[in-house]
Amino acid sequence: MEELAFQTFPILVVDDEEDNLDAFRFAFRKSFQISYALGGQAALDLLDRLDAAVIISDQRMPKMNGIEFLKRAKERRPDAFGILLTAYADLPVLVEAINSGGVDRYVQKPWDSKELSAILRQGIKSFATIRENRRLREQLHQYAGYLEREQRDPIDYGELAGESEAMVRVRTRIDEVAVTASPVLIEGEPGCEQEIVARAIHVGSAREDHPFVRVTCAAFRGEALERELFGWRRGAFPTAFDDRAGRLELADRGTIYLDAPDPPDPSLQARLLRLLTESTVERVGSTDAHPVDVRLVLSLTQPIERAWSSVEILPELLARLDVFSIAVPPLRERRADVIALAEHFLRKYGRRNARAATALSSEAKAILQGYDFPGNTRELENVIERAAILARGDVILPDHLAFQTRSHVVPAARPSSPVVSAAPTDVAPQALSSRLEDIERRELLSALDRCAGNKAEVARSLGIQRTTLYYRLKRLGIDS
Repeated sequence: MEELAFQTFPILVVDDEEDNLDAFRFAFRKSFQISYALGGQAALDLLDRLDAAVIISDQRMPKMNGIEFLKRAKERRPDAFGILLTAYADLPVLVEAINSGGVDRYVQKPWDSKELSAILRQGIKSFATIRENRRLREQLHQYAGYLEREQRDPIDYGELAGESEAMVRVRTRIDEVAVTASPVLIEGEPGCEQEIVARAIHVGSAREDHPFVRVTCAAFRGEALERELFGWRRGAFPTAFDDRAGRLELADRGTIYLDAPDPPDPSLQARLLRLLTESTVERVGSTDAHPVDVRLVLSLTQPIERAWSSVEILPELLARLDVFSIAVPPLRERRADVIALAEHFLRKYGRRNARAATALSSEAKAILQGYDFPGNTRELENVIERAAILARGDVILPDHLAFQTRSHVVPAARPSSPVVSAAPTDVAPQALSSRLEDIERRELLSALDRCAGNKAEVARSLGIQRTTLYYRLKRLGIDS
């Protein structure tokens, strides 16, 4: 643990006599941050808003003695270090104090300022250790849950497959920035390999063994994104029932990837600027700064000045975010990579489903290379997944390919190419799409008939997830 700044930890002193409180003021006001309360009830009221690291109470107080007070104080502030001041070496009282669960240390009066000062530091260290251990357990728990979600929902675009000049440039840029700690801005159309680029930066850096935390910013609107990134203090807003670490604390010593965030409001801008300049975060509703060591990677669908043109961005923040940028080209500008990616996806789904197709016919390859893929790599993966389901043999044919738009480019025929006779150019794109839907509908109806309507069995026989089956049944209007 880093060297503690003892003056930053609140200490609460409780006594029913003002003179005794004045003695504490005189002895410790320069060394510690001390609050005072006359009597047990006033102290309990103060603890509702004071996160005390150490609580010192006199034993002999009217209405509520020190042991009873410290026991009730621990119910409010369980991490606090409780010290009981007593003028009597009464063994039964001391046994009761230790067994109460509220007293961690007792000091006999009259106290010695040097000895009590050392005990206060010991109490603060105990409090800080408890809080740090809780933070680490929380981080581990949240990251374990995060990894579990990632395992269930992997994103795999082929680890930047392809040898086109554009992708060679992207890999070169990744190698250049990975060894640094600088923030990175990734620009690319929706469906490009922005996240794969971000992961490649993380894996290529000294942070590889630490968390890579993805934040899908579209899921958090307005203040929700600020809370998710920076966490919150209990009571910061109506549904903040407990303290929670944010994603930035979760990503400590690693990388945080922000996927397509909306233009940030002034509050979030100020917090991001402080993160980039001071490497600290403050949870919403708190003024306590938590140091973090995290690399920020941000992806946008266009240059940052245009993407965030609807709000006024702090010039300092803009300058720090735009230190190093990587532009991921759309798939239509690197058609040479299409087949490499398509074959990667075939291998991927072949591992999941032993009955899936394993190869592309030359005609199917020609159609894939001639299509613009407005949905980029994500659309290509969807096309291959669907084709692998529809193909009943080992090879994907043109009839198995379906695209998300109603028009696509079929490559022009070349005299020496065998593709001319196999890739029909006289079929309207809409008719082809309808034919593919008919094929899929017949296959699904046939499978439902074979399995007597048992959807779980249908999904297993087709080698697809049950949720995928439900989606396709609903899209095709099959009510069974």
